[in-house]
Amino acid sequence: MNSIDSILNRITMYRLVLYYLLALVGYAMLATLWGGMHYSPLAIIFSSVLIIAVCWVSNEAFAYIFHAHKSIESVYITALILSLIMTPVMPTDIIGAVALVLASLLAMGSKYILTIHNTHIFNPAAIAVVITGGIMGVYASWWVGSATLLPVALIGGLLIARKIRKFDLVFTFVIVAAVTTILTGNGAVALLSLKQLFVDSALFFFALVMLTEPATTPVTPWQQIAYAAVVGVLYAPAIHIGTIYSTPEIALVVGNVFSYIVSPKSRFMLTLNSVVETSPTTLEFIFKPDRTIRFKPGQYLEWTLPHVHSDSRGNRRYFTIASSPTDTSVRLGVKFYEPASSFKTALLRMKLGEQLSVSQKAGDFILPKNNDTKLVFIAGGIGITPFVSQVRYFLDTGKAPTTTILYSNRTVADIAYRELLETARARFGINTVYAVGSTSADAPPNTIVGTIDAALIKREIPDYAERIFYVSGPHAMVVSFEQQLRALGVPHSNIKVDFFPGFV
Repeated sequence: MNSIDSILNRITMYRLVLYYLLALVGYAMLATLWGGMHYSPLAIIFSSVLIIAVCWVSNEAFAYIFHAHKSIESVYITALILSLIMTPVMPTDIIGAVALVLASLLAMGSKYILTIHNTHIFNPAAIAVVITGGIMGVYASWWVGSATLLPVALIGGLLIARKIRKFDLVFTFVIVAAVTTILTGNGAVALLSLKQLFVDSALFFFALVMLTEPATTPVTPWQQIAYAAVVGVLYAPAIHIGTIYSTPEIALVVGNVFSYIVSPKSRFMLTLNSVVETSPTTLEFIFKPDRTIRFKPGQYLEWTLPHVHSDSRGNRRYFTIASSPTDTSVRLGVKFYEPASSFKTALLRMKLGEQLSVSQKAGDFILPKNNDTKLVFIAGGIGITPFVSQVRYFLDTGKAPTTTILYSNRTVADIAYRELLETARARFGINTVYAVGSTSADAPPNTIVGTIDAALIKREIPDYAERIFYVSGPHAMVVSFEQQLRALGVPHSNIKVDFFPGFV
Protein backbone atom coordinates (compact mmCIF):
# COMPACT_ATOMS: atom_id res chain seq x y z
CA MET A 1 0.00 0.00 0.00
CA ASN A 2 2.83 2.39 0.78
CA SER A 3 4.24 1.89 -2.73
CA ILE A 4 0.83 2.69 -4.24
CA ASP A 5 0.59 5.84 -2.13
CA SER A 6 4.13 6.78 -3.16
CA ILE A 7 3.16 6.56 -6.84
CA LEU A 8 -0.14 8.38 -6.34
CA ASN A 9 1.55 11.21 -4.48
CA ARG A 10 3.66 11.99 -7.54
CA ILE A 11 0.53 12.61 -9.64
CA THR A 12 -1.95 15.43 -9.15
CA MET A 13 -5.57 14.44 -8.70
CA TYR A 14 -6.63 15.97 -12.02
CA ARG A 15 -3.86 14.29 -13.96
CA LEU A 16 -4.75 10.92 -12.38
CA VAL A 17 -8.39 11.34 -13.46
CA LEU A 18 -7.25 12.28 -16.97
CA TYR A 19 -5.06 9.17 -17.26
CA TYR A 20 -7.93 7.04 -15.96
CA LEU A 21 -10.37 8.37 -18.56
CA LEU A 22 -7.86 7.90 -21.37
CA ALA A 23 -7.34 4.31 -20.23
CA LEU A 24 -11.10 3.66 -20.31
CA VAL A 25 -11.50 5.06 -23.82
CA GLY A 26 -8.44 3.16 -25.03
CA TYR A 27 -9.59 -0.10 -23.46
CA ALA A 28 -13.06 0.35 -24.96
CA MET A 29 -11.55 0.64 -28.45
CA LEU A 30 -9.47 -2.50 -27.87
CA ALA A 31 -12.56 -4.32 -26.59
CA THR A 32 -14.34 -3.68 -29.89
CA LEU A 33 -11.74 -5.86 -31.62
CA TRP A 34 -12.85 -9.03 -29.79
CA GLY A 35 -16.53 -8.14 -29.64
CA GLY A 36 -16.50 -6.94 -26.05
CA MET A 37 -18.22 -3.69 -27.07
CA HIS A 38 -21.08 -3.18 -29.51
CA TYR A 39 -19.65 -0.01 -31.05
CA SER A 40 -17.14 0.23 -33.87
CA PRO A 41 -13.66 1.65 -33.19
CA LEU A 42 -14.39 4.35 -35.76
CA ALA A 43 -17.48 5.51 -33.85
CA ILE A 44 -15.57 5.76 -30.59
CA ILE A 45 -12.64 7.55 -32.22
CA PHE A 46 -14.83 9.95 -34.21
CA SER A 47 -17.04 10.82 -31.23
CA SER A 48 -14.12 11.29 -28.86
CA VAL A 49 -12.14 13.47 -31.26
CA LEU A 50 -15.21 15.56 -32.11
CA ILE A 51 -16.08 16.15 -28.45
CA ILE A 52 -12.50 16.99 -27.47
CA ALA A 53 -12.14 19.42 -30.38
CA VAL A 54 -15.41 21.23 -29.65
CA CYS A 55 -14.70 21.38 -25.92
CA TRP A 56 -11.22 22.81 -26.48
CA VAL A 57 -12.30 25.44 -29.02
CA SER A 58 -15.37 26.51 -27.06
CA ASN A 59 -13.43 26.67 -23.80
CA GLU A 60 -10.86 28.95 -25.44
CA ALA A 61 -13.69 31.17 -26.70
CA PHE A 62 -15.54 31.32 -23.38
CA ALA A 63 -12.33 32.04 -21.46
CA TYR A 64 -11.55 34.90 -23.86
CA ILE A 65 -15.07 36.35 -23.66
CA PHE A 66 -15.26 36.18 -19.87
CA HIS A 67 -11.58 37.08 -19.27
CA ALA A 68 -11.26 33.95 -17.13
CA HIS A 69 -8.33 31.72 -16.25
CA LYS A 70 -8.35 28.40 -18.08
CA SER A 71 -7.78 25.01 -16.50
CA ILE A 72 -5.78 22.69 -18.73
CA GLU A 73 -6.93 19.29 -17.49
CA SER A 74 -10.60 20.10 -16.88
CA VAL A 75 -11.32 20.59 -20.59
CA TYR A 76 -10.05 17.14 -21.48
CA ILE A 77 -11.57 15.52 -18.40
CA THR A 78 -15.03 16.86 -19.22
CA ALA A 79 -14.64 15.94 -22.89
CA LEU A 80 -13.62 12.36 -22.10
CA ILE A 81 -16.47 11.95 -19.61
CA LEU A 82 -18.90 13.08 -22.30
CA SER A 83 -17.37 10.61 -24.76
CA LEU A 84 -17.91 7.79 -22.25
CA ILE A 85 -21.53 8.60 -21.37
CA MET A 86 -22.96 9.73 -24.73
CA THR A 87 -23.49 7.06 -27.37
CA PRO A 88 -20.62 6.95 -29.91
CA VAL A 89 -21.82 7.83 -33.41
CA MET A 90 -20.49 7.33 -36.92
CA PRO A 91 -19.54 10.35 -39.06
CA THR A 92 -22.67 9.74 -41.17
CA ASP A 93 -25.00 10.17 -38.16
CA ILE A 94 -25.69 13.90 -38.47
CA ILE A 95 -28.25 14.11 -35.64
CA GLY A 96 -25.99 12.18 -33.30
CA ALA A 97 -22.98 14.35 -34.17
CA VAL A 98 -25.00 17.55 -33.62
CA ALA A 99 -26.02 16.24 -30.18
CA LEU A 100 -22.37 15.64 -29.29
CA VAL A 101 -21.43 19.15 -30.43
CA LEU A 102 -24.31 20.70 -28.46
CA ALA A 103 -23.44 18.77 -25.31
CA SER A 104 -19.80 19.82 -25.62
CA LEU A 105 -20.73 23.49 -26.03
CA LEU A 106 -23.12 23.32 -23.08
CA ALA A 107 -20.56 21.59 -20.86
CA MET A 108 -17.95 24.28 -21.47
CA GLY A 109 -20.48 27.10 -21.31
CA SER A 110 -21.83 25.92 -17.95
CA LYS A 111 -18.42 26.60 -16.37
CA TYR A 112 -18.63 30.26 -17.34
CA ILE A 113 -22.36 31.05 -17.46
CA LEU A 114 -24.08 28.85 -14.85
CA THR A 115 -21.94 30.27 -12.06
CA ILE A 116 -22.23 32.13 -8.79
CA HIS A 117 -19.20 34.13 -7.61
CA ASN A 118 -17.26 32.79 -10.61
CA THR A 119 -17.71 29.15 -9.54
CA HIS A 120 -19.74 26.66 -11.57
CA ILE A 121 -22.61 25.03 -9.72
CA PHE A 122 -23.16 21.92 -11.80
CA ASN A 123 -20.99 19.08 -12.95
CA PRO A 124 -20.37 20.24 -16.55
CA ALA A 125 -20.95 16.87 -18.21
CA ALA A 126 -24.10 16.13 -16.21
CA ILE A 127 -25.84 19.46 -16.84
CA ALA A 128 -24.83 19.32 -20.51
CA VAL A 129 -26.50 15.97 -21.18
CA VAL A 130 -29.60 16.98 -19.19
CA ILE A 131 -30.09 20.07 -21.36
CA THR A 132 -29.18 18.23 -24.58
CA GLY A 133 -31.78 15.60 -23.81
CA GLY A 134 -34.40 18.27 -23.21
CA ILE A 135 -33.61 20.11 -26.44
CA MET A 136 -32.93 17.27 -28.88
CA GLY A 137 -34.33 14.20 -27.17
CA VAL A 138 -30.85 12.64 -27.37
CA TYR A 139 -29.97 11.33 -23.91
CA ALA A 140 -26.85 9.95 -22.30
CA SER A 141 -26.59 6.18 -22.68
CA TRP A 142 -23.84 5.80 -20.07
CA TRP A 143 -22.26 3.15 -22.27
CA VAL A 144 -19.22 3.13 -19.99
CA GLY A 145 -21.40 1.10 -17.64
CA SER A 146 -20.75 -2.33 -19.13
CA ALA A 147 -19.42 -5.58 -17.72
CA THR A 148 -16.53 -5.37 -20.19
CA LEU A 149 -15.30 -2.01 -18.89
CA LEU A 150 -16.17 -2.70 -15.24
CA PRO A 151 -12.71 -4.00 -14.15
CA VAL A 152 -10.90 -0.94 -15.54
CA ALA A 153 -13.57 1.46 -14.30
CA LEU A 154 -13.50 -0.04 -10.82
CA ILE A 155 -9.73 -0.40 -10.33
CA GLY A 156 -8.89 3.02 -11.71
CA GLY A 157 -11.77 4.63 -9.84
CA LEU A 158 -10.63 3.14 -6.55
CA LEU A 159 -7.18 4.64 -7.09
CA ILE A 160 -8.82 8.04 -7.53
CA ALA A 161 -10.89 7.59 -4.36
CA ARG A 162 -7.75 6.56 -2.49
CA LYS A 163 -5.96 9.63 -3.79
CA ILE A 164 -8.65 12.07 -2.67
CA ARG A 165 -9.83 10.06 0.36
CA LYS A 166 -13.50 10.10 -0.47
CA PHE A 167 -14.34 6.49 0.39
CA ASP A 168 -17.01 7.56 2.92
CA LEU A 169 -18.81 9.55 0.23
CA VAL A 170 -18.56 6.75 -2.34
CA PHE A 171 -19.60 4.03 0.12
CA THR A 172 -22.63 6.04 1.27
CA PHE A 173 -23.77 6.64 -2.29
CA VAL A 174 -23.42 2.99 -3.33
CA ILE A 175 -25.27 1.67 -0.25
CA VAL A 176 -28.10 4.20 -0.52
CA ALA A 177 -28.49 3.55 -4.26
CA ALA A 178 -28.60 -0.23 -3.65
CA VAL A 179 -31.08 -0.02 -0.76
CA THR A 180 -33.32 2.36 -2.68
CA THR A 181 -33.23 0.03 -5.69
CA ILE A 182 -34.39 -2.89 -3.54
CA LEU A 183 -37.09 -0.90 -1.74
CA THR A 184 -38.53 0.56 -4.94
CA GLY A 185 -38.36 -2.74 -6.84
CA ASN A 186 -40.63 -5.75 -6.68
CA GLY A 187 -39.34 -9.20 -5.73
CA ALA A 188 -37.29 -10.83 -8.48
CA VAL A 189 -37.44 -7.61 -10.46
CA ALA A 190 -35.69 -5.83 -7.60
CA LEU A 191 -32.93 -8.46 -7.54
CA LEU A 192 -32.49 -8.19 -11.30
CA SER A 193 -32.32 -4.40 -10.97
CA LEU A 194 -29.70 -4.77 -8.26
CA LYS A 195 -27.59 -7.00 -10.50
CA GLN A 196 -27.89 -4.49 -13.32
CA LEU A 197 -27.02 -1.68 -10.92
CA PHE A 198 -23.69 -3.24 -9.91
CA VAL A 199 -22.64 -4.99 -13.13
CA ASP A 200 -24.38 -3.42 -16.10
CA SER A 201 -24.59 0.24 -15.11
CA ALA A 202 -22.14 3.10 -14.70
CA LEU A 203 -22.58 3.03 -10.90
CA PHE A 204 -18.89 2.84 -10.00
CA PHE A 205 -17.73 5.20 -12.76
CA PHE A 206 -20.38 7.68 -11.65
CA ALA A 207 -19.52 7.35 -7.95
CA LEU A 208 -15.74 7.37 -8.24
CA VAL A 209 -15.31 10.04 -10.93
CA MET A 210 -18.33 12.33 -11.23
CA LEU A 211 -19.79 12.33 -7.73
CA THR A 212 -16.41 13.15 -6.18
CA GLU A 213 -15.64 16.19 -8.36
CA PRO A 214 -14.16 18.68 -5.83
CA ALA A 215 -15.75 21.80 -7.34
CA THR A 216 -19.31 20.51 -6.80
CA THR A 217 -18.80 18.49 -3.62
CA PRO A 218 -19.61 19.91 -0.15
CA VAL A 219 -16.74 20.75 2.18
CA THR A 220 -17.41 19.02 5.50
CA PRO A 221 -17.61 15.21 5.95
CA TRP A 222 -21.22 15.23 7.15
CA GLN A 223 -22.32 17.46 4.28
CA GLN A 224 -20.62 15.05 1.90
CA ILE A 225 -22.46 12.09 3.42
CA ALA A 226 -25.80 13.88 3.05
CA TYR A 227 -24.93 14.84 -0.54
CA ALA A 228 -24.06 11.22 -1.38
CA ALA A 229 -27.33 10.01 0.17
CA VAL A 230 -29.43 12.47 -1.83
CA VAL A 231 -27.80 11.46 -5.10
CA GLY A 232 -27.94 7.78 -4.14
CA VAL A 233 -31.73 7.87 -3.67
CA LEU A 234 -32.26 9.58 -7.01
CA TYR A 235 -29.85 7.23 -8.80
CA ALA A 236 -32.12 4.21 -8.27
CA PRO A 237 -33.71 3.33 -11.65
CA ALA A 238 -37.31 3.15 -10.38
CA ILE A 239 -37.38 6.66 -8.89
CA HIS A 240 -39.76 8.91 -10.81
CA ILE A 241 -42.21 11.78 -10.54
CA GLY A 242 -45.23 10.98 -12.69
CA THR A 243 -43.91 9.91 -16.07
CA ILE A 244 -40.50 11.51 -15.54
CA TYR A 245 -37.90 9.01 -14.37
CA SER A 246 -34.67 9.99 -12.72
CA THR A 247 -31.41 9.37 -14.56
CA PRO A 248 -27.81 9.46 -13.32
CA GLU A 249 -27.30 12.94 -14.77
CA ILE A 250 -30.50 14.28 -13.20
CA ALA A 251 -29.53 12.73 -9.86
CA LEU A 252 -26.16 14.47 -9.99
CA VAL A 253 -27.58 17.84 -11.05
CA VAL A 254 -30.05 17.76 -8.15
CA GLY A 255 -27.19 16.76 -5.87
CA ASN A 256 -25.15 19.71 -7.16
CA VAL A 257 -27.97 22.09 -6.19
CA PHE A 258 -28.08 20.51 -2.72
CA SER A 259 -24.30 20.82 -2.45
CA TYR A 260 -24.36 24.51 -3.30
CA ILE A 261 -27.14 25.22 -0.79
CA VAL A 262 -25.30 23.57 2.11
CA SER A 263 -21.79 24.52 0.99
CA PRO A 264 -21.64 27.52 -1.37
CA LYS A 265 -18.28 28.06 -3.06
CA SER A 266 -16.62 31.00 -4.74
CA ARG A 267 -13.68 31.79 -6.98
CA PHE A 268 -11.48 34.73 -6.04
CA MET A 269 -8.88 36.70 -7.95
CA LEU A 270 -5.67 37.44 -6.08
CA THR A 271 -3.24 40.22 -7.01
CA LEU A 272 0.41 39.78 -6.03
CA ASN A 273 1.51 42.53 -3.62
CA SER A 274 4.89 41.32 -2.38
CA VAL A 275 7.18 38.35 -1.89
CA VAL A 276 9.07 37.66 1.35
CA GLU A 277 11.83 35.14 2.00
CA THR A 278 11.08 33.00 5.06
CA SER A 279 14.12 30.75 4.56
CA PRO A 280 16.78 30.39 1.85
CA THR A 281 14.55 27.84 0.09
CA THR A 282 11.09 29.12 1.06
CA LEU A 283 9.20 32.18 -0.14
CA GLU A 284 5.93 33.67 1.04
CA PHE A 285 3.75 35.26 -1.64
CA ILE A 286 1.41 37.94 -0.33
CA PHE A 287 -1.74 38.63 -2.35
CA LYS A 288 -4.61 41.08 -2.17
CA PRO A 289 -7.98 39.33 -2.81
CA ASP A 290 -10.70 40.96 -4.89
CA ARG A 291 -13.04 40.45 -1.92
CA THR A 292 -12.83 39.02 1.58
CA ILE A 293 -12.12 35.28 1.81
CA ARG A 294 -13.61 33.80 4.95
CA PHE A 295 -11.80 30.71 6.19
CA LYS A 296 -10.60 28.94 9.31
CA PRO A 297 -6.91 28.70 10.21
CA GLY A 298 -5.54 25.50 8.70
CA GLN A 299 -7.79 25.32 5.63
CA TYR A 300 -6.58 25.16 2.04
CA LEU A 301 -7.46 26.54 -1.40
CA GLU A 302 -7.07 25.34 -4.95
CA TRP A 303 -4.69 27.76 -6.71
CA THR A 304 -4.88 28.14 -10.49
CA LEU A 305 -2.01 29.79 -12.37
CA PRO A 306 -2.26 29.47 -16.18
CA HIS A 307 1.15 29.31 -17.83
CA VAL A 308 2.67 28.14 -21.08
CA HIS A 309 4.53 24.84 -21.35
CA SER A 310 2.79 23.36 -18.33
CA ASP A 311 4.35 20.10 -17.16
CA SER A 312 2.50 16.86 -16.43
CA ARG A 313 1.24 18.21 -13.11
CA GLY A 314 -0.84 20.93 -14.74
CA ASN A 315 -1.64 24.49 -13.72
CA ARG A 316 -3.58 23.82 -10.51
CA ARG A 317 -2.31 23.08 -7.02
CA TYR A 318 -3.77 22.73 -3.54
CA PHE A 319 -1.94 24.84 -0.94
CA THR A 320 -2.74 25.70 2.65
CA ILE A 321 -3.45 29.35 3.40
CA ALA A 322 -0.53 30.72 5.45
CA SER A 323 -2.29 33.88 6.63
CA SER A 324 -4.66 34.39 9.55
CA PRO A 325 -8.37 34.94 8.82
CA THR A 326 -7.92 38.30 10.51
CA ASP A 327 -5.43 39.39 7.81
CA THR A 328 -6.70 41.39 4.84
CA SER A 329 -4.13 39.72 2.60
CA VAL A 330 -3.83 36.08 1.54
CA ARG A 331 -0.43 34.47 2.06
CA LEU A 332 1.05 31.43 0.37
CA GLY A 333 4.19 29.74 1.64
CA VAL A 334 6.08 27.70 -0.96
CA LYS A 335 9.27 25.67 -0.72
CA PHE A 336 11.31 25.47 -3.92
CA TYR A 337 13.21 22.40 -5.02
CA GLU A 338 15.39 21.77 -8.04
CA PRO A 339 14.14 21.13 -10.60
CA ALA A 340 11.01 23.16 -9.85
CA SER A 341 7.67 22.26 -11.39
CA SER A 342 6.32 24.48 -14.15
CA PHE A 343 3.69 25.78 -11.70
CA LYS A 344 6.25 26.89 -9.13
CA THR A 345 8.47 28.32 -11.87
CA ALA A 346 5.54 30.40 -13.11
CA LEU A 347 4.77 31.46 -9.55
CA LEU A 348 8.38 32.52 -9.04
CA ARG A 349 8.23 34.60 -12.22
CA MET A 350 5.05 36.43 -11.26
CA LYS A 351 5.45 40.20 -11.20
CA LEU A 352 3.83 42.52 -8.69
CA GLY A 353 0.32 43.36 -9.84
CA GLU A 354 -0.20 40.09 -11.73
CA GLN A 355 -3.07 37.81 -10.79
CA LEU A 356 -3.98 34.19 -10.16
CA SER A 357 -7.26 32.65 -9.04
CA VAL A 358 -8.23 30.51 -6.05
CA SER A 359 -11.30 28.44 -5.22
CA GLN A 360 -12.55 25.35 -3.38
CA LYS A 361 -11.82 26.49 0.16
CA ALA A 362 -11.91 23.32 2.24
CA GLY A 363 -10.20 21.23 4.89
CA ASP A 364 -10.92 20.15 8.45
CA PHE A 365 -7.36 20.58 9.76
CA ILE A 366 -8.69 23.30 12.03
CA LEU A 367 -8.42 24.26 15.68
CA PRO A 368 -10.77 22.71 18.25
CA LYS A 369 -13.67 24.87 19.42
CA ASN A 370 -12.53 24.59 23.04
CA ASN A 371 -9.63 27.02 23.49
CA ASP A 372 -8.51 25.16 26.63
CA THR A 373 -7.61 22.02 24.67
CA LYS A 374 -3.88 21.30 24.81
CA LEU A 375 -2.27 20.91 21.40
CA VAL A 376 0.82 19.51 19.70
CA PHE A 377 1.76 20.64 16.19
CA ILE A 378 4.13 18.28 14.33
CA ALA A 379 5.45 19.70 11.05
CA GLY A 380 7.90 18.55 8.41
CA GLY A 381 9.37 21.12 6.02
CA ILE A 382 6.77 23.32 4.35
CA GLY A 383 4.13 21.39 6.31
CA ILE A 384 4.55 24.22 8.81
CA THR A 385 2.18 26.47 6.79
CA PRO A 386 -1.16 25.46 8.41
CA PHE A 387 0.45 26.03 11.80
CA VAL A 388 1.72 29.41 10.62
CA SER A 389 -1.89 30.36 9.88
CA GLN A 390 -2.97 29.17 13.31
CA VAL A 391 -0.08 30.84 15.17
CA ARG A 392 -0.76 34.10 13.36
CA TYR A 393 -4.38 33.78 14.44
CA PHE A 394 -3.24 33.35 18.06
CA LEU A 395 -1.10 36.47 17.82
CA ASP A 396 -3.83 38.53 16.16
CA THR A 397 -6.55 37.53 18.63
CA GLY A 398 -4.31 37.59 21.71
CA LYS A 399 -5.44 34.12 22.81
CA ALA A 400 -3.56 30.84 22.49
CA PRO A 401 -4.10 27.36 23.94
CA THR A 402 -1.26 25.43 25.54
CA THR A 403 0.74 24.38 22.49
CA THR A 404 4.02 22.67 21.67
CA ILE A 405 5.44 22.66 18.14
CA LEU A 406 7.79 19.92 16.90
CA TYR A 407 9.32 21.07 13.62
CA SER A 408 11.54 18.82 11.50
CA ASN A 409 13.93 19.99 8.74
CA ARG A 410 17.09 18.74 7.07
CA THR A 411 19.18 21.72 8.12
CA VAL A 412 18.87 24.89 10.18
CA ALA A 413 18.77 26.89 6.93
CA ASP A 414 15.61 25.05 5.91
CA ILE A 415 13.66 26.28 8.94
CA ALA A 416 10.95 28.63 7.70
CA TYR A 417 9.07 31.27 9.71
CA ARG A 418 11.62 31.31 12.53
CA GLU A 419 10.81 34.88 13.54
CA LEU A 420 7.09 34.14 13.79
CA LEU A 421 7.63 31.00 15.86
CA GLU A 422 10.02 32.77 18.22
CA THR A 423 7.52 35.62 18.63
CA ALA A 424 4.90 33.06 19.66
CA ARG A 425 7.38 31.58 22.16
CA ALA A 426 8.02 34.99 23.72
CA ARG A 427 4.38 36.06 23.85
CA PHE A 428 2.50 32.86 24.70
CA GLY A 429 5.21 30.43 25.82
CA ILE A 430 4.56 28.25 22.77
CA ASN A 431 7.61 26.00 22.82
CA THR A 432 9.00 25.05 19.40
CA VAL A 433 11.49 22.19 19.23
CA TYR A 434 13.50 22.23 16.00
CA ALA A 435 14.73 18.80 14.88
CA VAL A 436 17.41 18.98 12.18
CA GLY A 437 19.83 16.63 10.46
CA SER A 438 22.74 18.95 11.14
CA THR A 439 23.06 22.09 13.22
CA SER A 440 24.96 25.37 12.89
CA ALA A 441 25.92 28.41 14.94
CA ASP A 442 22.78 30.32 13.98
CA ALA A 443 20.41 27.60 15.20
CA PRO A 444 17.39 28.93 17.15
CA PRO A 445 16.82 27.98 20.80
CA ASN A 446 15.78 24.40 21.50
CA THR A 447 17.31 22.91 18.36
CA ILE A 448 18.28 19.24 18.43
CA VAL A 449 20.16 17.10 15.95
CA GLY A 450 18.01 14.07 15.22
CA THR A 451 14.45 13.17 14.40
CA ILE A 452 11.10 13.58 16.08
CA ASP A 453 10.28 10.26 17.68
CA ALA A 454 8.43 8.75 20.64
CA ALA A 455 11.32 9.45 23.02
CA LEU A 456 11.35 13.14 22.06
CA ILE A 457 7.60 13.40 22.49
CA LYS A 458 7.75 11.83 25.95
CA ARG A 459 10.63 14.08 26.99
CA GLU A 460 9.27 17.37 25.68
CA ILE A 461 5.56 16.73 26.29
CA PRO A 462 5.06 14.69 29.47
CA ASP A 463 1.29 15.24 29.30
CA TYR A 464 1.07 14.07 25.68
CA ALA A 465 -1.82 11.72 26.55
CA GLU A 466 -3.98 14.77 27.30
CA ARG A 467 -3.32 16.51 24.00
CA ILE A 468 -4.61 16.60 20.45
CA PHE A 469 -1.89 16.06 17.86
CA TYR A 470 -1.87 17.81 14.48
CA VAL A 471 0.53 16.37 11.87
CA SER A 472 1.42 18.11 8.60
CA GLY A 473 4.13 17.40 6.05
CA PRO A 474 5.13 14.90 3.36
CA HIS A 475 2.76 11.95 3.09
CA ALA A 476 5.29 9.37 4.26
CA MET A 477 6.07 11.48 7.33
CA VAL A 478 2.41 11.89 8.20
CA VAL A 479 1.77 8.14 7.93
CA SER A 480 4.84 7.39 10.06
CA PHE A 481 3.77 9.75 12.83
CA GLU A 482 0.24 8.39 12.83
CA GLN A 483 1.70 4.96 13.54
CA GLN A 484 4.10 6.24 16.22
CA LEU A 485 1.36 8.16 18.00
CA ARG A 486 -0.95 5.16 17.99
CA ALA A 487 1.91 3.08 19.41
CA LEU A 488 2.20 5.66 22.21
CA GLY A 489 -1.44 5.07 23.05
CA VAL A 490 -2.79 8.29 21.56
CA PRO A 491 -6.36 7.55 20.42
CA HIS A 492 -7.23 7.97 16.76
CA SER A 493 -9.71 10.74 17.63
CA ASN A 494 -6.83 12.80 19.06
CA ILE A 495 -4.75 12.64 15.86
CA LYS A 496 -5.50 15.04 13.01
CA VAL A 497 -3.55 14.92 9.76
CA ASP A 498 -3.37 17.55 7.08
CA PHE A 499 -4.79 16.39 3.79
CA PHE A 500 -5.96 17.98 0.58
CA PRO A 501 -6.71 16.51 -2.85
CA GLY A 502 -3.75 16.00 -5.12
CA PHE A 503 -1.23 16.39 -2.29
CA VAL A 504 2.24 16.54 -3.84
